[in-house]
Amino acid sequence: MFLVDTNVLLDLATNDPHWTDWSLQALERATLAGPLLINPIIYAELSIGFTRIEALDSVLTAIGIRPAEIPRPALFLAGKAFAAYRRRGGTSARVLPDFLIGAHAAVAGLRLITRDRRRYRTYYPSLVLVTPAGD
Repeated sequence: MFLVDTNVLLDLATNDPHWTDWSLQALERATLAGPLLINPIIYAELSIGFTRIEALDSVLTAIGIRPAEIPRPALFLAGKAFAAYRRRGGTSARVLPDFLIGAHAAVAGLRLITRDRRRYRTYYPSLVLVTPAGD
């Protein structure tokens, strides 16, 4: 199973000239290997680009993406990763969405399709990533 990061879905929604092809191919390959999921954080980030909930839900259904809840152990892990970020000099006062997304994928044993390799690799080194770098 795969968790799909917001940036990959935004590539498709905005028809990003640099990333659409990679994102589409990554999703097509992943679909052959298992279900595609998003969590409430990703859903909220995506909703910014839509005026109606029905439009967003329709796009997700067309792509074949299902919602998944974030397990409580992942929320705990996200807090620990955020604490490590702060110890390393991070300046955000709030847990960043990427910490919640990465922890969800790590705890649930999901592969994460993303273009944001650096933060996920730093704070979740065992996480299986699908990135343009080919991790």
